[in-house]
Amino acid sequence: MPSIRPRRLRATPAWRRLNRETRVDATQLVLPLFVREGASEPRPIASMPGVVQHSLDSLKAEIARAAAAGIGGIMLFGVPEHKDAIGSGATDDDGILNVATRVAVAEAGDALVVQTDLCLDEFTDHGHCGVLDAQGRVDNDASLERYRAMALAQAAAGSQLLGLSGMMDGQVAAVRAALDAAGRSDVPLLGYSAKYASAFYGPFREAVASSLVGDRRSYQLEPGNAREGLLETSLDLAEGADIVMVKPASGYLDVLAATAHRSPVPVWAYQVSGEYSMIEAAGAAGYLDRDRAAAEALVSILRAGADAVLTYYAIEAAEKDWGA
Repeated sequence: MPSIRPRRLRATPAWRRLNRETRVDATQLVLPLFVREGASEPRPIASMPGVVQHSLDSLKAEIARAAAAGIGGIMLFGVPEHKDAIGSGATDDDGILNVATRVAVAEAGDALVVQTDLCLDEFTDHGHCGVLDAQGRVDNDASLERYRAMALAQAAAGSQLLGLSGMMDGQVAAVRAALDAAGRSDVPLLGYSAKYASAFYGPFREAVASSLVGDRRSYQLEPGNAREGLLETSLDLAEGADIVMVKPASGYLDVLAATAHRSPVPVWAYQVSGEYSMIEAAGAAGYLDRDRAAAEALVSILRAGADAVLTYYAIEAAEKDWGA
């Protein structure tokens, strides 16, 4: 029997390109964007080098750049000036997220899928993803009422995909029913189905000026539980999720692969703030080749089965053609 020598197919850059099994395509990438109410210019986020809280004007410029790069879409997060116990700004037509959505839709046209984060944490003075009861616990069903109202507000603003990231039980079914009853069955839902209580969200808290004291372990998933992630995904699918999400990405590739194997709908992953910041810090210190490490991280997420990735590298990956 002739010897099989895989090295023969790695000998040159041309061979390596030809035999690459997983590629990073710009259309698979979604760029998260933070928009700050009252900002007159972009404000750098110290823990996320290269990422900013946008003004409405700088948002337009970034959307134009994203469209020119050919990425798949953007995910918008609002950073309001004022917060309260129920996150009133989330359902205010003049609230920053809804205003930014209208601006983004007008700027993007058909070039990008404009998506919005449907969660209360940016808007509540206590920083939780839902409203609290008299004992200070997150009230699941009361939170669903707020999610229904948010969904209608975001749909009215023109959002083309609602990202349900709050991890309340029954959130997909509640929002789907509210949209359908309002004649908005055209608006698809992204279920953040396997969203873990992760330390890697740290820099994101600065990005959205979070007011959180404590943690979200009572509603986000325990990092050691893979089967629970699959259970949550199955529940979201049964409730009508059009896309399901695993978050974070790199530390949960096993969950991502298992989800991709089972899901009949697209599976996305979020390369979160901490994943980004670690690469940036190590690259700045000279510990690794920053571009190669970032590209390799994206490849690993796609190789595990993600159909698309939310990543702060989206535009750069497209412009530098990290998938080549």
